[in-house]
Amino acid sequence: MTSATTGDRVLHVEVSSGVARLTLDSPANRNALSRAMRAQLRQALTEAFADDAVRVVVLDHTGRVFCSGMDLSEATGGGAADQGVNELPELLQLVWSAPKPVLAAVRGPARAGGVGLAAACDVVVAGASATFAFTEVRIGVVPAVISAVCRPRMLPHVAHRLMLTGEVFDAGTAAAGGLVDLAVADDEVDVTVAAQVTALAAGAPAALAETKRLLRADTDLDGQFPALLELSARFFAGDEGQEGIAAFHEKRPARWVPTTS
Repeated sequence: MTSATTGDRVLHVEVSSGVARLTLDSPANRNALSRAMRAQLRQALTEAFADDAVRVVVLDHTGRVFCSGMDLSEATGGGAADQGVNELPELLQLVWSAPKPVLAAVRGPARAGGVGLAAACDVVVAGASATFAFTEVRIGVVPAVISAVCRPRMLPHVAHRLMLTGEVFDAGTAAAGGLVDLAVADDEVDVTVAAQVTALAAGAPAALAETKRLLRADTDLDGQFPALLELSARFFAGDEGQEGIAAFHEKRPARWVPTTS
């Protein structure tokens, strides 16, 4: 087993029998996309895609939570150019455009950017304990960047409702709406992931890469990301975003939430 080494170790990497398993391992902050996590994921993904011995990449996690999205403790203060979300398009593009299949094993909650990370994968397997939510609007920001990878997967009316309400939804709803490919019982996640890995690895490497390129051809992430990123970073740094982040940390309603008399 090897591990990414940038900063604190928050990601474990294991390559065995043609499979690179990248395990998010930062349970203290709910596997958030912190500065360290983004750097280590980028490094590990780049190395896995360049390794001829790797046929399939699996994104997994330790702890109860798959990924809680951007690390809000790093989003307080600073201008739009200083927000960590600026690095998210590169990470999503890396997964989305990879020449090798990427599978997400979601065993617990995924929120905001964590939903985007899963959506960028080719196959998403979710256990019954998995839940999802586009929580951005509830903290005063916009699910702009992740919309580029979520919208191609999801039924439009389902994405519309869930991105506007920020409601938590289960794996069954996620599967019905297109976000999840296979929703299974918690004790079936491992066997389902293994079966999908076997099926993916049976494909010829060059044929898989070209098929994936063909399937992604209608979605121009490079063309979408600049405007989406500007919108997202601006809201993270704006008044509503900073108020929402403060309210989240202080465990209180944001000031725009109606109060009862």
